[in-house]
Amino acid sequence: MTEQKKRKPPLVAEKRYGNRPKKPSNAKKKLVKPQKSSQKKSHSRKVKLRRRTSRKRRNPIVALLLRILRWIWRIVWAFTWRTGLVCSLILGLAVSYVYVSLPDVSKLLDGRSRGSVTLLDRNDKVFAWRGDQFGGVVTAKTVSKDLRNAIVATEDKRFYHHFGVSPRGVASAVSINLREGRGPLSGHGGSTITQQTAKLMCLGVKFDPKAWQSETDFVRDCRRNSLWRKAKEAVYALAMEVKYTKDEIFSIYLNRAYMGGGAYGAEAAAQRYFGKPAANLNAAQSAMLAGLLTAPSSYAPTANLQRSQNRAATVLRLMKEQGYLTSKEASYWQSRPAKLSNAAEAQVGGYFADWVMGTGPEFFTYNTTEDVVLKTTLDPRIQSAVEDGLKWVFENKVREGSEAQAAIVVMSADGAVRAMVGGRRTKVSGAFNRATQAKRQTGSAFKPFVYATALDLGRHENDTVLDEPYCQIIPGSGKWCPKNYTGKHYGEVTLTFALMNSLNVPAVKVSEQVGRENVRTVAEMFGIESDLAAGPALALGASESSLLEMTGAYAGILNGGSSVMPYGLVELRLLGDEDALMGTGGGIGERVISDASARELIWMMKKVVSEGTGARAQLAGWQVAGKTGTTQAARDAWFIGFTNEYVAGVWMGYDDNTPLTGVTGGGLPAEIWREAMVRVHEGLEPKPLPAFTPTKSKQGTRPKKKRKGLDNFLSGIIRDIVGDN
Repeated sequence: MTEQKKRKPPLVAEKRYGNRPKKPSNAKKKLVKPQKSSQKKSHSRKVKLRRRTSRKRRNPIVALLLRILRWIWRIVWAFTWRTGLVCSLILGLAVSYVYVSLPDVSKLLDGRSRGSVTLLDRNDKVFAWRGDQFGGVVTAKTVSKDLRNAIVATEDKRFYHHFGVSPRGVASAVSINLREGRGPLSGHGGSTITQQTAKLMCLGVKFDPKAWQSETDFVRDCRRNSLWRKAKEAVYALAMEVKYTKDEIFSIYLNRAYMGGGAYGAEAAAQRYFGKPAANLNAAQSAMLAGLLTAPSSYAPTANLQRSQNRAATVLRLMKEQGYLTSKEASYWQSRPAKLSNAAEAQVGGYFADWVMGTGPEFFTYNTTEDVVLKTTLDPRIQSAVEDGLKWVFENKVREGSEAQAAIVVMSADGAVRAMVGGRRTKVSGAFNRATQAKRQTGSAFKPFVYATALDLGRHENDTVLDEPYCQIIPGSGKWCPKNYTGKHYGEVTLTFALMNSLNVPAVKVSEQVGRENVRTVAEMFGIESDLAAGPALALGASESSLLEMTGAYAGILNGGSSVMPYGLVELRLLGDEDALMGTGGGIGERVISDASARELIWMMKKVVSEGTGARAQLAGWQVAGKTGTTQAARDAWFIGFTNEYVAGVWMGYDDNTPLTGVTGGGLPAEIWREAMVRVHEGLEPKPLPAFTPTKSKQGTRPKKKRKGLDNFLSGIIRDIVGDN
């Protein structure tokens, strides 16, 4: 009781909160937490004390260096983020500026500066292309899937994932260039397809003829690599990525990329090499086109098919590695490489195509801004035959290593050129054409025009002329004495004998008798437009002429004595138009000599082949007329002849006028003519040359003594009445 009475009064806190229930027994465990908290606080105090102690103990030099480094870092960081911000703003403004200037994608698909010329043969088949060929607009969705995949695999495997520029690709390219000993921007560029497209567009700059000497210089400047150019290219590429979709950029690239052989764009290349649209290309053909994008001229299959196929095999491997082809598919197409179409493989008529281009107006050929179609007279069968014949002779009859050249022209009697070879290398374009561009002395190949003049003025094939030493005094030059090739003289000979044995003295005498001005006129009217010699050497072919001119002049003899303008162009029209803008630019012209004179001359020229200097040009079953020609010191050798079907001319010589060794017109040129014409006439039914019935030949007879007085008068009257037999 006493103890209860002595109990202490409750504390103030107890009065405020009242009596609290007793806590459960596990309260002891919870009471541990405050102890841990106090321990942590105590631990943190100790750590701080240690840090303070360590700072107090740190070397003052180290501390100073750390302060300097922190200060430098703050400056660098402040400069970096500010510079980055400024550069980003500048880049954004530049991209925005380019973005605004970019045209609609449809205006960028055909980026050619000039048009194309497609040449058709006489059968309306394409045999050659000139200019910037553009087959038509294609898109990323209309071309073959294999072609799209091949280009991405080869040119830019991350094309559909980057934003127009690939830093990784640039770094890799720079590394490769440096490792291979080149400059960082020489060789591999690391450009994306978008950047390549920007370069193809010349970064939006158009050619200005006032600012550039030529378009070639302008394009070369567009393609050059420099840091500033790369920076502008990157900005342009970024703007394109903002403006266009990936497929639109890819479509521009497909249409503007140069793919060799004068082909711009996938469609033109597909037609040029494979004769099919880009939508139908298989994997091997697609790989070949994608492979030549790196070096179009070198990898073009028309330049080197094997090299192009090897490159395509690499592209197929890349397609397999990137999942576009299975291993089985890649192996299949690598074992079946793409091949050229028949037209592309043949590559016939390169010289002919260049010549025809030169016969049309330049604004529709070399300088055309339109796509033009030229229908021509070329016969691809005859062209191939001529090329094969020339090749056979040089492989079997000419010593190995000889640099002698040859040219051939084949035409119809109306002047329509069916084949042309301007040199031993036949698969060429833009090469020097010895059939049309070379002017060479014609030698005895000119003599038919001397005798044509004589025949048209009343002489006959059996009239005689005295072959004996002969000289003339030429004012300003002195004494001139022509000699025969054999060095011999044959006395009184007929005109036929003189021509078929190519005697020089009789030719000069006949020319002087009928008037060399008349001879010059006849030759010019037959189409020999070159400057003809003014002196008596005119009769011996001292003048220069082209093979095309000479062959055309012989065609005039075959057609009965009318002049001929050799031509190859039949029709010129714009692509897509049905109406022609111009037609044939040549053909038969005015009459030069009578039909009877032409037939008599043909008979005389037939003797040249059957019995005279042109015997090696004989064709089994065919009547052949022609004439050989060899110039002084054998610098030029000719044979020009014809059958009832075709006229063909052959020239042989050196480009530097070096004399031929052991070659005359009746030798190798006649053999080339024969080998070519045997192939040309294959399968044709032999037809005789225009008929002529000669009078009794007086060949080899001595001239009769002239009768005097009345006898001579009476005999003249009798001859006029009954004729001279």
